[in-house]
Amino acid sequence: MKIISYNVNGIRAAITKGFLEWLKAANPDIICLQEIKAMESQIPTEEITAAGYPYQYYFSAQKKGYSGVAIFCKEKPNNVVYGTGIEHMDFEGRNLRVDFDTFSVMSLYLPSGTNIDRLGYKFQYMDEFQAYINNLIKEVPNLIIGGDFNICHQAIDIHDPVRNAKVSGFLPEERNWLDLFMKSGFIDSFRMFNQEPHNYSWWSYRANARNNNKGWRIDYHLASEPMRERINRALILPEAKHSDHCPIVIEIQP
Repeated sequence: MKIISYNVNGIRAAITKGFLEWLKAANPDIICLQEIKAMESQIPTEEITAAGYPYQYYFSAQKKGYSGVAIFCKEKPNNVVYGTGIEHMDFEGRNLRVDFDTFSVMSLYLPSGTNIDRLGYKFQYMDEFQAYINNLIKEVPNLIIGGDFNICHQAIDIHDPVRNAKVSGFLPEERNWLDLFMKSGFIDSFRMFNQEPHNYSWWSYRANARNNNKGWRIDYHLASEPMRERINRALILPEAKHSDHCPIVIEIQP
């Protein structure tokens, strides 16, 4: 079973860049999207159905044109959970989960810390999300969290760790949180298979960063520890260019 996560940086913009044609070719069983930046009524759902995804779930931010997550599935899930029940998180449309017989998949869009106010909010979100997951994993032990965490875990995950040491996304406190999150029972699926540097999932639009591969790996499929033996493959697809991010893939035994 193939699961993709992709921050599309505006689903309508991505569609104009060939996203649906790419989706048909990639043919995942499930795709998690982040930063859709649209309400369901603004999205060409019939075209997505025609691409092979009759089961579409959207959790948009209350603020129009901002944030928002979605999940498209080929098969109907048993259960869909919109948000976390934590009001400030859900107001921004950052969490959506689908449950199947033997596993669950969450689409996550963790806040960025682009300014001092948002950095404080990011840390609040991180702390409350960890507590939420600590409880959730007791009920949903076979969980894959796919999404944009807006944090590089290690120096290998960023093109210039020295110059970015004081930039949000690579702050010691953020990296430590992600490290502890993984140690609480989650596997960085990509690093199970690939320990090489220069593998990134996001590039700035500035200074020709993508062509020069000056990027950051901030998108992850984190699989709960009970899923370890079921993970067959994980990879990054940098050739897909509908966004400033690229898709990431995990393949599992269903």
